Formats: sequence, structure tokens, C-alpha cells
Amino acid sequence: MRLYHAPASPFVRKVTVLLNEAGATDRVTLVPVSGNPLDPGTMPVDRNPLGKIPALERANGPTLYDSRVITRYLDDLLQANLYPPAPRLWDTLVIEATGDGIAEAAVLMRYEMQVRPEATRSPDWAEAQWNKIARALTAVEDRWMSHLAGPLDMGQIAIGCALGYLDLRHPDRAWTVSHAALGTWWAGFRDRPAMRATAPGL
Repeated sequence: MRLYHAPASPFVRKVTVLLNEAGATDRVTLVPVSGNPLDPGTMPVDRNPLGKIPALERANGPTLYDSRVITRYLDDLLQANLYPPAPRLWDTLVIEATGDGIAEAAVLMRYEMQVRPEATRSPDWAEAQWNKIARALTAVEDRWMSHLAGPLDMGQIAIGCALGYLDLRHPDRAWTVSHAALGTWWAGFRDRPAMRATAPGL
């Protein structure tokens, strides 16, 4: 299998963390790509018409894309058990979706202020994305800290990859000041070997 990736992507990182946790990094070859919404560059548009990563090319069957599709596939293939049975599964899926939503808003902020031509940038629009992130961080603290403290699953991994991206691309936001409990959890989670192994080395 071949995984089209860029090291800074929080969505790619979800997949590579799963591979590390499953001890299966040798099962997938990483194929570096680059691009953005204004210029697809070397993004695998022939395999994912949306021009996004991650995209997982398989020997048999069409290329898979969207990180949640890929992680569900690999979790089943590798028997990683990162999606627990119901009823815990529903919390895991909602927490994963929350982490992905944080990451998506953070990526859109970066595109708005770094990729879009300066004359057409909207700081208000970027701030609206941050408001989504702030609400989501509060929701995680209010509802799911006990879940984050439980057995490892893809919900935790998604939140961890999203928080890592905030630290990487938006360090000025200092989100741990207003979300101290989540910051404490993150300080421990980012030291997992799988998280250290997948930290962007930019």
C-alpha cells in the first residue's frame, strides 16, 4: 500500500499514528506530495478527485481517501482495535469528528492568511474559524476528558493530532491558557512513542 502524505497534515498524521500504534509502518510506503487549494501541485488528483490527502492506494480496490475512511479500513485490516465496540464506539466517533473539525478549521485559517492573495484575505473569516476551534476545545473539556483518560482509541488520536497542528501552525493562540485541563492531557499524550515518531520535522 502507498500513502500519499505531507508531514504537517493532521489528517495524514492520524493515519501514521495508527500505523505506529499497530506496529505496521512497514506495511505502507509513504509518498510525499504538496499542494494547496489554489495549486494542486503534486496532490494525487488522479486517485482522489478532491485533491486532498491522505489517500491510500491499495493493490486491490480503489484508492481510499478521507482520513476517517482510511483509519477505519486500516483498523480492520490490522486488527488495531482503535474503534471500540458500542456503546463506547459512538463517543469515539464523535470525539474523532470533533478532532477532525478542529484540524479542518485550523487548516482553513492557515490557507486564508498564508495562501490566499493578501488583498482578498479576511481576518474576520479566519477568526470565525478560530471561534469554532475554541468552542470545540471547550466541549472536549466539558464532556470527554474521562474518555480521553481511558483506553487508547481513534478519538484520542484525532484530538491529539489536531492539538499538535494548533501548536505547529497557530502557536500564538496559546490555547492551553484557556483550556488547562486539555493542555495537561496533551502534555502527556504527545509523549507517546507513536506521537513522537510522527511529529512534523519541518
